[in-house]
Amino acid sequence: MYRYPMPLVLVAALASLAATSCHREHHVAEEEGKYLVTSPLRTNTEMTKDYVAQIRAIQHIELRALEKGYLQGVYVDEGQQIAAGTRMFQLMPLIYQAEVQKAQAEAAMSEIELSNTKVLADKNVVSANELSLVNAKLNKAKAEVNLATTHKSLTELRAPFDGIIGRFHVRLGSLVAEGDLLTTLSDNSTVWVYFNVSEAEYLTYKSQAHAKNAPVKLVMADGKTFDQPGKIETIEADFNNETGNVAFRASFPNPKGLLRHGETGKVLLTVPLANALIIPQKATFNVLDKKFVFVVDDKNVVHSRPITVSAELPNLYAVESGIDEKDKILIEGLRKVRDGNAIGVDFKPPAEVLSHLEVPSE
Repeated sequence: MYRYPMPLVLVAALASLAATSCHREHHVAEEEGKYLVTSPLRTNTEMTKDYVAQIRAIQHIELRALEKGYLQGVYVDEGQQIAAGTRMFQLMPLIYQAEVQKAQAEAAMSEIELSNTKVLADKNVVSANELSLVNAKLNKAKAEVNLATTHKSLTELRAPFDGIIGRFHVRLGSLVAEGDLLTTLSDNSTVWVYFNVSEAEYLTYKSQAHAKNAPVKLVMADGKTFDQPGKIETIEADFNNETGNVAFRASFPNPKGLLRHGETGKVLLTVPLANALIIPQKATFNVLDKKFVFVVDDKNVVHSRPITVSAELPNLYAVESGIDEKDKILIEGLRKVRDGNAIGVDFKPPAEVLSHLEVPSE
């Protein structure tokens, strides 16, 4: 059967109708698929970071033998808390006791000699110079007594301060040479906690004048927070060229003696951020080593824009540059849109969006 060809006008009309229908369906799809949009929040907040820390006693010294001899007495035990002046070790003092007695005898003889010489000098039997020589001889003998007594005292070791005794490196009866390590002594009534900070974080800390008085916390190895707040007392003079870090030192009172020399932990350092511009971390995406956000204009068209992050908080970024609080940024659906796409917008105030995230207040 013969079919009449369709008029060209009708074909064009049908094509136009189909295109309009497709455009309308696409437009409807865009309107139905709305994306969450908000604005950055300008607020006062704070940044808390944790750093691996090493704990050191405020005083930790090695106790070494000052003289040689056999270890004759041990009057303390490992791990014992002792007071300043407590007798700890005694080396065999017999030789040094003999030296003291010898020096004392020589001093006594010099005193007798001086007394006899004075009598002769009064009778002009000996000259004044000879009397002076005998007097000098007596002074030398007394100095020898002091020296021998000092040597003897060095055979006895006493605690120079209150502290905890470390491990013994010798035992009773050991032959000890001068300079041999006997044990250690630690005063941990206060501990120094060292941790390394990057150059950028150091500059952030120094830029906050009131941050220097902010307390720091210590998280111990078991995950519990130490019950005493600490404070940063000093910063090392030089940066480490290999790591780019500088060492901070914080001090913590340790009244219960819980912390010991050589422990590890984490320091929590909180730095206030005044008038910070806050956005959710999930509103950002990375291109190479830079961070971007999608900014939504007045026509609901998205545009990618690079930003500079000044600080990282839990789930949030503090933005230094790139956007301000008047901008609208895309929060969800970042992988579904492209630069220049028109989108449906579901705008929510920043306070409402950030209320579901962790925003520490100052």
